Amino acid sequence: MAKYENDVKQLLTLIGGKENIQAVSHCMTRMRFVLIDPKKADEKAIEKIPSVKGTFTQAGQYQVIIGNDVAVFYNEFTAYAGIEGVSKDAVKAAAKTNQNPLQKIMSALGEIFAPLIPALICGGLVLGFRNVIGEINFFNDGTQSLADISQFWAGTYNFLWLIGEAVFHLLPVGIVWSITKKMGTTQILGIVLGLTLVSSQLLNGFSVADTPAADIPVWDFGFAKVEMIGYQGQVIAAMMAGFVLVYLEKFFKKYCPEVISMIVVPFCSLVPAVIIAHTIVGPIGWKIGDAIANVVYNGLMSPFGVAFAGLFGLLYAPIVMTGLHHMTNAIDSQLTSLYKGTILWPMIALSNIAQGSAVLAMSILQKKNERAQQVNIPACISCYLGVTEPALFGVNLKYGFPLVCGMIGSAIAAMISVGSGVQAFSIGVGGLPGILSIKPEFYLYFLLAMAVAIVVPFILTMIVGSRKLSREALLGEDAVAEEEAGTQSGSEIQSDESVRAAEESDGETAEPLTELKAGLTGKVIPLDDVPDNVFSQHVMGDGIAIEPESDTVVAPANATVNAVMADTGHACGLTFANGMELLIHIGVDTVDMNGDGFTLLVSEGQKVKAGTPLIRFDKEKIHAAGHPSVTVFIVTEEGNAKGIQYLSGMEAVAGETPVIRFQ
Repeated sequence: MAKYENDVKQLLTLIGGKENIQAVSHCMTRMRFVLIDPKKADEKAIEKIPSVKGTFTQAGQYQVIIGNDVAVFYNEFTAYAGIEGVSKDAVKAAAKTNQNPLQKIMSALGEIFAPLIPALICGGLVLGFRNVIGEINFFNDGTQSLADISQFWAGTYNFLWLIGEAVFHLLPVGIVWSITKKMGTTQILGIVLGLTLVSSQLLNGFSVADTPAADIPVWDFGFAKVEMIGYQGQVIAAMMAGFVLVYLEKFFKKYCPEVISMIVVPFCSLVPAVIIAHTIVGPIGWKIGDAIANVVYNGLMSPFGVAFAGLFGLLYAPIVMTGLHHMTNAIDSQLTSLYKGTILWPMIALSNIAQGSAVLAMSILQKKNERAQQVNIPACISCYLGVTEPALFGVNLKYGFPLVCGMIGSAIAAMISVGSGVQAFSIGVGGLPGILSIKPEFYLYFLLAMAVAIVVPFILTMIVGSRKLSREALLGEDAVAEEEAGTQSGSEIQSDESVRAAEESDGETAEPLTELKAGLTGKVIPLDDVPDNVFSQHVMGDGIAIEPESDTVVAPANATVNAVMADTGHACGLTFANGMELLIHIGVDTVDMNGDGFTLLVSEGQKVKAGTPLIRFDKEKIHAAGHPSVTVFIVTEEGNAKGIQYLSGMEAVAGETPVIRFQ
């Protein structure tokens, strides 16, 4: 009889049967399913299966937590179900088929912008700081800024634009590079194409709206003229150009003989892509921008201005993500000229605030998620200072619902603003400092709109997030209590079996243990602080985690290797002489790296001594892939150990510092 025969049969039935499984794989602790109809999976019943420690859904995958023995369970499951497992990449690809068109678009945008987030966050903070020191008139009765009265701050203001320009004006370079990286084509060609979109030879894209058509420079080919317009800050044009380059390169690679591909493919891909970008993609982008500008202007001036304001407030954040929001500068300038003020700019400032408030709520919801907080906090700050890209691309777009909650709050606030006739003197500072651009007679109305922009998105995000995130990450109190009770009742039987297994593998009586040493050099932290809910919620068991300073995991005591992830090398399991079992998992979600950066130094069944190297890893590669390198050491079976203590809060030396003590 197979070890998990009954559990396997139950899981197959409760997950909807073989016909409901599109793909299945596993990592060190979890079965990963792509289900044709996820609603057929009976989550509560599945979590009652003895070997199942929890379930959750993430990125289109239904994941069932098994633990160290997941490889055995997986083999028995695929054999019984009569299906073949696939690679984790194939599972991820299959998972995307479960997404609707909007989810696929959002996923693609997220993957394109993920590598750009650090730069966007840095640029956002820089521009926010520049706004404070150079755009807000604090001094001399509101006529001068800090940069106006101080040469030092004037120099700082000008110097910081070096970074701001590189991040936001030259953003198309990063976008096209990221697209080529995602699509697996030549990245340097993407960088070159991006540079041609923002070349200094071209009229700066931000100046086009204020430049008479006759003054726009052109390339004159005799039979045709092409306007020399740059696409600084433009997203749609850059993305279209990037995909043109990608598919041209893929086409020529497919049909070009290998012997001349190095010459033909780059030339035949890049040159047409640049031509198409400046003759087709660019003009289309500007037409879209002009259309949006005309709709906004005419809508605000109509009898239905309040309703239109709500629509504008609702859609402004998505417009920012396209890069078309820069066209509003021309509208603002025209409104200021005609009416000595603008009703458009206050709505933009309110949209900034609303998206920042959604991020603030996410920061509170994810207060124990160190990885998320590294993006949430700076994104929130820059958003409140008027630069929303880090918040939009780094947080709100990623999760979806914070973006929508911010849009709703922005819509309501915009209706209050326009309905009250709020006007700004001119284009000013976005976000919370935006009130300094408002005409004094409208302060109270704008403050009311600001309060709505802060409170509504915050409350909505907290409500939706507490439910949505908990469904994905937590089991619920009742389920946790049932799981813990089931684990406890079966622990004594399993521990006896583990002891006998350990003694048989050693060929001698197990030596008593009283402690496990640190498997890595670094800071020891509580398991609660690990940015992964399966580990931090102790679903797999209790333990400790280490922020690594060394690059090699070593055995914390004499043991037998009971499990390894041979294809990815990011995790292994150990059994000690007292029957205790330990799971060692390097990083969070590092299974997605497919072994890149990991070297497995042991094999399953191998006996190791204390201090024996188990896994070597490249921390920089882990971080470059967007994953934390924090490494967990979880006691999945206690064996005969009693009174286990988990020590944390100190610097540990691999193989020397005790981190787990017991009797």
